Amino acid sequence: MNLVDRESAFKTLKSGLPIIFPTDTLPAIGCLPEFSNIIYKLKKRNKNKPLILMGSELNQLIDYVHESAKEDYENIASIYWPGALTMVIPCSEKQTIPLTSKDFTLGLRIPNSQIAQSLIKETGPLLTSSANISGFTGSMTAEGISLDFPYLKILGPVPWEKGSGKASTVISWKKSGDWRMIREGEVLVRDLH
Repeated sequence: MNLVDRESAFKTLKSGLPIIFPTDTLPAIGCLPEFSNIIYKLKKRNKNKPLILMGSELNQLIDYVHESAKEDYENIASIYWPGALTMVIPCSEKQTIPLTSKDFTLGLRIPNSQIAQSLIKETGPLLTSSANISGFTGSMTAEGISLDFPYLKILGPVPWEKGSGKASTVISWKKSGDWRMIREGEVLVRDLH
């Protein structure tokens, strides 16, 4: 197993390689946004499936949100973050992040995990996906994940805090005050519209 500390993880990310780290739901594979293609390649993931931009705090992600959705974004975030909720929102025109969706939207999440938050606080937002080969159930442990990705660095210490094992709930913003459920997951969301 290729275990690293936060400092080494930061260097790995800066070099363009992804790392594996725990979250409150499923373990994640993450990279700096400009290197997102590597996640698709390593996971054998369909390019039509967008990645999620994880942050460590609300202010770290607010600049990615289009002006039209900011008030709703802040309202939902104040209730459900940090936690297992992903919000798909229109992306700000000011951001130059390489979008992984074709409709100029971006999935945003702040995980309720100290390890993930402390890493992302140092690195800045990371584009992420679950740490598994697409189409297969992944492991919840660093040891198990290292079998699927033996060459990738894994953030220690291990054993990790236990995640729920269930994917995040995904909601999508349609217009002011109007959200749609995309995927039911760990969080139960009420009053979407």
